[in-house]
This record gives sequence, structure tokens and C-alpha cells, in this order.
Amino acid sequence: MPTCRRKRVVLTQPSDELLDAVKNDPHKEVFYLEQTGEIFETYEEYAARMSFYRLKQFQCELTGKSGLDYFQAVESEKHEATTLHTRFSEPLKPVVLKAVQWQVMGRLDHLVEAVYDRFKDRYFQHERVIVDLHPKYYARVERVYPPKYYHDVDARDAFKPTDLTSNAIMAVDDEPPHVIAGDLNLPIKEANQRDDPTLYYYWVHILELEKDKPDKNRSAQQHEKDVGIIGSLMEVKCQMMSRDRLCFSKSILRRFIRDCVDRDAAVASPWTVKPAIAQRYGVDTVMPEETRKGVADIKKGEIDKRRKTYQNEEGGPPTKKQKLNQKKSLSPAEEAKMKAGLPVSHKKDRENREKAERQRLAKIEAERLAAEKKKKKPIRYPTEDLDVRLTDKDKKAGMKIQRPVPSQTALPFNEQPGTFESFLLVWNFLNVYGQPLHLSNFTLDEFEHAIRHNVVDPACPLLGEVHSTLIYNLRSVPFVKYAAVNSLESSGLESMHGVDRQTLVSTMYSLSGNWERQPLRSSEGRLGWENCMLSCLVDHATVQSFPRLQEVMTRLLFNVYSQTEDEEPAPLQQSSADQQYAYLCPADRIAILSFMCNLAISSKAIHVHMESCEEQLTALRKEKIEVNRQKKSFQEKMSTLAEVKEEDKDDGLPPAPNGVDEDVTMQDMSELSDASASEGGSESANLSARQKAVKANEMRIKAQTQAHAKQREAARQKAASIKQAAAEHRRLDEEMNKIERRLEGIEREFRKLLGSVRVKPLGRDRFYNRIWWFDGLGSASLVGSGGVAQYGTGRLFIQGPSEFDLELLGQRPPEEIEERRKDEEGEDGMLGPGEWAVYSDLEEIDEFVAWLNPKGHRELAVKTALSKWWVHITAGVKKRTAASAFLLVV
Repeated sequence: MPTCRRKRVVLTQPSDELLDAVKNDPHKEVFYLEQTGEIFETYEEYAARMSFYRLKQFQCELTGKSGLDYFQAVESEKHEATTLHTRFSEPLKPVVLKAVQWQVMGRLDHLVEAVYDRFKDRYFQHERVIVDLHPKYYARVERVYPPKYYHDVDARDAFKPTDLTSNAIMAVDDEPPHVIAGDLNLPIKEANQRDDPTLYYYWVHILELEKDKPDKNRSAQQHEKDVGIIGSLMEVKCQMMSRDRLCFSKSILRRFIRDCVDRDAAVASPWTVKPAIAQRYGVDTVMPEETRKGVADIKKGEIDKRRKTYQNEEGGPPTKKQKLNQKKSLSPAEEAKMKAGLPVSHKKDRENREKAERQRLAKIEAERLAAEKKKKKPIRYPTEDLDVRLTDKDKKAGMKIQRPVPSQTALPFNEQPGTFESFLLVWNFLNVYGQPLHLSNFTLDEFEHAIRHNVVDPACPLLGEVHSTLIYNLRSVPFVKYAAVNSLESSGLESMHGVDRQTLVSTMYSLSGNWERQPLRSSEGRLGWENCMLSCLVDHATVQSFPRLQEVMTRLLFNVYSQTEDEEPAPLQQSSADQQYAYLCPADRIAILSFMCNLAISSKAIHVHMESCEEQLTALRKEKIEVNRQKKSFQEKMSTLAEVKEEDKDDGLPPAPNGVDEDVTMQDMSELSDASASEGGSESANLSARQKAVKANEMRIKAQTQAHAKQREAARQKAASIKQAAAEHRRLDEEMNKIERRLEGIEREFRKLLGSVRVKPLGRDRFYNRIWWFDGLGSASLVGSGGVAQYGTGRLFIQGPSEFDLELLGQRPPEEIEERRKDEEGEDGMLGPGEWAVYSDLEEIDEFVAWLNPKGHRELAVKTALSKWWVHITAGVKKRTAASAFLLVV
């Protein structure tokens, strides 16, 4: 049975009302859960139970696998049980089950150990074993001889059946083997003494070699001899026998017992074999009276032990030892009263109760103080953003209380809800997938001007390029011919702008259907892209996928802009569709492009490009790991060089001033001369002394000269070493700079490739507003040739919280959140779901970054991301501001 949080899942039993309905209302409709057989009266009960079963919180009881739903856990248990019962030795099953029946053991592991120790050297008839005859063979036990036949060789040899295929059975008067050992209530030593497993003999039928391939160390003659034993009947003992580990081990034995037995939750409850399994293997399901008494005694002993422990802990009736200590602590007067039969115990009981009450009150007070201390415990940052409040210290430090209000009016096409978001998504799609679409990059401002272009002549080249590349891309996307016509016919929509549905449908039928083969040449200015776009919409669009289908088709196919109220609109020719597109409002143009981009996502070219980006991302991750490894190696080398340089500074001593040694020498010579003159000895003695002095002086000068030479050589070597270390340090510094530049390039490339797979915001602020920066994604680049900064939007966009985010905010008091949003965002800066705003000036972005509080998880992540890309963000904002100022001047 699967478990949930370490408890077995109990199936829901039918209610009393349902049981009564079986008799009174047998045709009552109920909800039946087929996998479990449960019956529910209402759909809510059925759905709640099914939702519970679908949670990934169940565990397979046999394998221990977790993180499964209920049905997966049941399937896992079925599969494991089938494998288990197939592998486990069939003759061993009833013996093991009879041994564990009614056993009282606290842990299943102890029961498994006891069973394993009893039966690891005991074998049974028809059991498949391994016999070690050098080499090992698979064999089947044909007959078991208990210890009473140990010395009776003739009785054992009497069993020599001529037909080994027949089932050899024991004589009727023989009792089953290993009966004494199967009683786990006997200690194992006593069981082995009374029924020694080493005194059993077994007749086994040799079936095959354990190894199919012959041993290379054995000769062909020996191998032939080994094979010749197969099919023979042999007498062996348990020392020569063993079981396959896949059939019998502690692990598989534990799984088998756990699958076959059960136990109540009461204290000292015995292990019992499940009724169905017990019936199959002939295990007695009625507890013998002797066993029942033994189980009852064990249970009573456990309960008494627990009661005694509880009473001692809770101040219950005193034990003999406590009474003895109590007598020792009594004063002589109390002892006299006790001997006289006076109620001293009552006074002691009252004192004990008062003491227990004082301890209880002291415990409550300690818990209260601990709770207060816990409340006063400082908060560890970063934490949940909404738990962070600005303190007076933060306000004095200059932290912004209110976020700068982002502009909603500066966003293009933001008059209608959702139009700007569609416009932004279209621009992002065209720039991110510029490589597979064969489009050059263009800024958001350029795209805005193109959408606003409303004259026929001159035409807007960017619109022609964008629509043409999407049309070429959609030719590989499957479509249904005249899907828009069929959708309009079945929609039941009313007439629009004086054009009824039938007139519109018939006009759409007249459009040419060769848009997928019509060339749109760049040399001709993509002439005819408007007609191809119309035909593409006719084949791809439906009322469901493109809700503005009727509106757009009516405006493109009929002259609804110049007609009066009384005038009947006349159908236009296909050649004039380009003129009608010039009068199409920006919202409709954006809706068309958004629909075409959504279709283009499923094209083969986009899918191939995304897969290529995934592969490049994997390669970049590996390269980044390798570059960081090199960076760490260079840093270690530079730190080693710095340590050597410091040691050289500490060891270097200033050289001695010039002439010091010479002065010392001259001084020594003068002293020698004075000494010799004052002695007044003989001339020969003076001459000998002077010669010795001169010789000693020469030796001293020579030693000093050699020392100076060594010092100069050491200084030269030291200078060369310092010079070499400095050169090595410069080289490593240059390598580090290269690595840093490469890491920056990897980060930029990673952002580009990741933007082709999925676009993520920089993060969310405390109120779950998303912060977006769209530059440098996909085919766009942040740095151009020569290191010139490039931009796509040159702005930071703020998106309001989603419905799910508002639910998270709703978990807190609504008044508190509303008040905080007014104080910290301002009434004009509060954004709802689907609303957008923008920061266009560098000063506003600086104020916004200063408003972010790094003590919160979300805003810390936003601030980190902004710091990472700050150079490129500010460069893009400055370049866009300069470009806008230049356009205003022009």
C-alpha cells in the first residue's frame, strides 16, 4: 500500500447514505474512481480525492521511491511485487511466513536478521541452490535427510530414483525438516544445538554450470570432466551449498517480508501474515492460545513499563527507592509522627503539588521570555521584500522613500490596452530572430515611425521588408485554404461599416491564392507585399486566432474611409490594397504583425535557429568554466609572485657605505704600527710582527673583496629575479585583462543566445513589478564594430504585476499593501496587470536604482542585474537621447 508522509493511504469507505441508497435507490448516480474502487456521492468529493491522488507526495512502500503520485506508487509496488515473488525461492516462502507469523519484534530489521540467521544454512526440497564442487553448479534439492540419518549411510543411499523428472518425495513417516529452527521464539544457539544444520544431508540434482563460459585457467579435459557431472545425483552438506543472491539475501528477504506481513499500531502488536497470502501458503491464521497468552504478557509488560516511566516523570506514585529516600529526608519529629500514624504523606503531597505548580509557572515564564527574545532577534537580510521597512537611519542615509514615477504617456500606442505590449513583442521578435528572418536590426523608435507612416508615396521600406520576410517565412507553415472565409461564414457576425458578411466573404474569395509563390524582390521595393499579406491572412487567419479579422479585412478591401453615411461602399480592386493599407490605423497594423509573428514561431527556420542557440549556449557554458579555471590559475600565480616580492623586500639589506672597510683596515694598520714602535724590541722581532700584520691585512682585504664580489653577484641575481618577476607579473596582468574581456564577451554572447530561446526580465521589485531591458538580445548586439555602443530601445520598461502576483500580494492585509503602494510608488505610479511604463532619462534610472532596497530578495537581484549591465544600459540611454535631440534639431 503506498504511503503518504510515512502513513499508509486508507481508501475512502462508502458513507452510510450510499449504503442505504443501494437498497432504497439503486439507480442513484454516483462518481466511481475505477483505479481504487472508491465511490463518491458528489463530484466535489471525487475531484478532491483525485486531486489528492495526483499530488507528487506518495512513496512506494517496497522500493522506497518517493515523489510519485498515488497511481504511480501503486504501479511501482505491483511491478516490484511481481519481480520479488518471481525471484524469491518458492519452497522457502511458506517456511519463512510460518516463522514470522505471530512474532513480536519492534523493528522489521530485527525480524529479518532473525529469519536470515535461521535459514541461511538450511535448505528445502525442490529448492534451486548453488553447489561448490570446484567449479560451482546450479542444482535442485531432491531430498533432505535430517540429523537422525547422519550416521545411517544405507538409509541415505536407498534413495536413488531412476527417473529424476518425477517428483521425489519423502517417506510418510518422516517429519518436515528444520521444524525446530523455524520457531523464532527459541534462541538461535538452542535451536542449532537441537537441530544442527551441519548434520543435514541433501541429495541434489546437478543442473548446469554456474558460468556458461569455460574458465581459461582450466584445460579442455578438465572442462569436459566438469560438464560430465551435469545431470548426476550427489549427496552434499550445507557447507558446500549456497543460494543465489538474487533469490535470497537480507535485502530481498526484507522486501518479501514487508510485502507479506502487517502489524497493528498498538503496543507490542505481533507481525501477522496477510490473510490472502496465508491462505495460499497454508499458514495458520488462528493464533494458538499459548501464543496469544505470550503476546498478551509481552503487551502487558510494555504497557506497565511505559506507565511506570510516565508516572516517574510526572510525579506519580513513588517507587521503593523514592520511598526510601523520602524516609531519609524526614526529620526526627516527622519520623515520630509517621510512626504514630499521623498523615505526614499528605503534607508531602501538598508540597510536591506546590512545587510542581511553581515549576509549571516558571516554565511558562521562560517560554514567554524566549518568545520575546525571538521577536527581538535581528532579521537576517536579504529577506522578503515586503517585510523590509525603511528605518530612520535609512532615511537619513538618503534612501529614496518613493519610487520615481515612470511615464505611461511616453510609450507609443499606449492609448488602447494591450497595443503597446503587442508592438513591443513584435519588435522584439523581429530583432531577436533577425538572423533566420534575414532582417537587419532596427531600433524601437525606427519601428514606431514605420508603423505611424500613413502616406502611399513615398512608401516605407521597413514595413515592406518586415512583412515580406514574414510572408516568406509563413510559406513553410501548414495552412488551410480559405480558412478565414470558412471561419467568417460560420461565425454569424453582423455587418461592419455597411459591408455585410456575405459581401466581404465573396470579395475575399476573389483574392489571388498564389501568395506562397509570388516573388517579392528587394530590387523592386518588395512591390505587391500588401496583396500577399491579404492572401496570407485569408489562408491562415480565423476569427478565433485573429479576433480583428472582419475589421481588418473590411478596411483593406473596401473604401470605408472616404464614404459618407448614405453612400454604399464599393469593392476595391486588389491593386489598390496598398493604398488602403496606408489608411490602416496603427492598432490594426500591430495586430496583423502580431498575428504573423505568432505563426512564424512555429516555422522550421525559427525552430532550427533555437536549437542552434541551445547548442551554442552549452558550448558557451563549457568555455566559461574553462576561462574561469584559467583566471583562477593566473590569480594564484600572481599572488605567489606578490608573496615572493614581499619576501625580497624583507630580506634586502642596504649596502655598506663606501670606504668603511678601508677605514677599518687603515685603523688596524696604524694600531699595529704604534704597538710595534712602543714595544722597543729587537729589529728582527719588529720585522716579523710587521710581516705577520701585513699578511693578515692582505688576507682580510682579500676576504672582503671576495665578499663584496659575492654581494654584487647576489644583488645582480636579485635584480634580475625582480625584473623577471615584474615582467612575469605584467604578462599575467595582460593575460588577466584578456580573460576579463573574454568573460565580458561571453556574458554578452550568452545574453544574445538566451534571448533567442526565452526572454526574461531583469527581475521584480517589492510589489512584483517586472523590470525589462530588451537591448542586446538575439541578433542584436550591445557593442558594434570598434567598440561603439549600440541600442535597441535605450530605455527601462516597467510592467505591472500579473494576476498571480496580485494573489501573492493579496495574502497580506489589503489596506497595508494599498497604503504602502501609495506611499512608495505614488498614486500615478501604481501599475495594474497588463499596464506598462518607461524610464527614458538617465536621471530617472539613477533615482530608480537608488530606490531599490537590497535588503529584499527580489530587489537585490534586480540591483545586481542592473549593476552587471549598467555600462551598456547607460550607454544606450545616452546614445538614444543624443539621437532624439539630433532629430529634434533637424
